[in-house]
Parts: sequence; structure tokens; C-alpha cells
Amino acid sequence: MTGLSLRGDLWMGDAALIRNLSLDMPAGRWSCLLGLSGIGKSSIARLIAGLPGPQRLAGRLETDDGQPLAGRVALMAQGGQLLPWADLVANVTIGARLRGACPDRARAKALLAQMGLSGLEQRRPPALSGGQGQRVALARVLIEDAPVVVLDEPFSALDTATRLAMQDLAATVLAGRTVILITHDPLEALRLADRAWLLGPAGANALALPDAPAPRDFRAREVLAAQAALLTRLQGDVPCDV
Repeated sequence: MTGLSLRGDLWMGDAALIRNLSLDMPAGRWSCLLGLSGIGKSSIARLIAGLPGPQRLAGRLETDDGQPLAGRVALMAQGGQLLPWADLVANVTIGARLRGACPDRARAKALLAQMGLSGLEQRRPPALSGGQGQRVALARVLIEDAPVVVLDEPFSALDTATRLAMQDLAATVLAGRTVILITHDPLEALRLADRAWLLGPAGANALALPDAPAPRDFRAREVLAAQAALLTRLQGDVPCDV
């Protein structure tokens, strides 16, 4: 397992987004980054995933085992980013195809079955519901067998009931991996995180989480109380012209 630490200032081109970041994301646990839109959550996701872009870190991103992070991260982006012209097996195995490797179609089918999509392998994404599409995207993450998984607002477009079901599924199938969850949903953070931070221009503030193990019951009194407190805190951070 691989834990991460991130220290420094996050920049977008010539503009500083977040100063004095200090994040310790333990191996085999869920770490959640919460904050308002535009604060830089997805920029941090791209940094960890090693994706190009205008974001840069004036500081350091390190692993606790001292090994390079490149090649050990799988990303599930917002909306799933499925290929609309390809069937589900081809979508799950796109990583191998891009690397010029032979796709493991049997494993892809097994993962789709694990996601509750057995018998739908020949369908294409436009024929799926939103929840089904995100299950395909999750299977694509799993087939990479990466020790570090970045989830960049993966369930934000889903209805509430489907989002809760997907959170439970993700918690089960990603157990034991180092997961960095990017979200703007306080309940999602409170349900899934082992560690969580609220991001702002001046840094990252650690959040107190309910004592129950994740995924936490969204009906539990302590979860609802923590959600109300966090929503109140976020409301205070909203600019006056929003």
C-alpha cells in the first residue's frame, strides 16, 4: 500500500489557488478533499494522477515508500468519460489498449458482473443510466489494479439515491486501496472519509469525522449533525456575489 504526503502552494498558471497545503493521506484509507467550486480540488487530483495542465505545485508530493507515484495511480473523473462508440468491455479495457497491451476481456467481463452489469457487455454508454455508466467507470479503475485511486467528483451527476448506492459500492470494491476523493458534497465526505480536509485559499483545515467506520449510515444522528455543521461552515465561505 502507498500513502501520500503533499506540501506547498498550489498554483494555476500565475495565480496562487491555495497556500500552505499540508496533507497526509494514509495508505489503504480514504482521504477526502472538500471545498467550494474553483478552489483547486480537481487541480490537486490532476497533480496526484500525473496529468498535464496549468496546475503546478510549489512544494513536494511524496509517497511513504519512497517510490515514484507514476504508473501507480488510477483516476475516475467526473462523468466517467466513457467512449460513447465503444461497448462496455472496450471501455473497461481502454487503458491496456492505449498502452499497446492485450486487453484482458475475461477480467473486464468479470468486473462488469461484479458491478451488477452482467449481460450488458455489448451495450454502449448512451444506452446506460447514469448509475450504470459510473459502474462501468469504476470497473475501468479496478482493472488497472492501482494502489492509489483518485475519484474526482465521480458521483456528482447522479440522483441522491443512486449516489448513495454508488458510494457504498465504491467503499466495498476499493477497500484496502489508498483513495483520494474529491467532492463538494459534505454528506459524501462524511460517509466515506477516514481523513478529510476543507480547502481554502489559506490552506487545508482538517475536519472532525463521526466515529463510526465508513461507509457511515446517512441516517445516523452524528452524521446528520456533522453534515449540518459542515454546511453551515461552507455557507459562511460562499462569496457574497454568488
